[in-house]
Amino acid sequence: MSDMERLFENNRAWAIGKLKADPGFFDRLTAQQNPDFLWIGCADSRVPANEICGLDPGELFVHRNVANLVHPADMNCLAVLQYAVEFLKVKHIIVTGHYGCGGVRAAMRPEQLGLIDHWLRPIRDIYEKNRDDLDAIIDEYKRLNLMCELNVREQVINVAKTTIVQNAWSRGQPLKVHGWVYGISNGLVRDMECTVDGPERLEAIHRTLPSKP
Repeated sequence: MSDMERLFENNRAWAIGKLKADPGFFDRLTAQQNPDFLWIGCADSRVPANEICGLDPGELFVHRNVANLVHPADMNCLAVLQYAVEFLKVKHIIVTGHYGCGGVRAAMRPEQLGLIDHWLRPIRDIYEKNRDDLDAIIDEYKRLNLMCELNVREQVINVAKTTIVQNAWSRGQPLKVHGWVYGISNGLVRDMECTVDGPERLEAIHRTLPSKP
């Protein structure tokens, strides 16, 4: 059996198993997508969002990229964010990094890697901003894990800075932005306790008001 044939076989087995356990499962999926959560996570293959949260398809809207970054000029991420907030009306946005992240590790080293250097530049800026605390940690793995946590905190603020999220708050839409880090070694998520549920935690210059018609 080829690699591709194995995937099709796995898919058939999964679909049959779902129908046996819940005959109406796919009918409900076809009828509506109504998740309460948007997950912004790393593209790492070891971090399966739905499985980690114990949620079925349709319960978690997902965007993933290298090192779970939220770039202000990333149209892909912003399009997902807008659709989730304005059309799906999600109540929670969860930025989820993971310990031992290869993208974060790469950003901490002064080496050229190619196109991805441009993508990882914001993490290098975070490293520079926290250099004293990071360089004081002798253990390389602990230093990397702290950097993963700092990156998540920064991306939570980046989400909150977007006009998409701030306009939702201005409309009175209930919306919270959370920061988590997932441990691949134990399968558990850790809440970074950096939840933002309004513009008050942002610097004044980033508290933008909607344009008047």
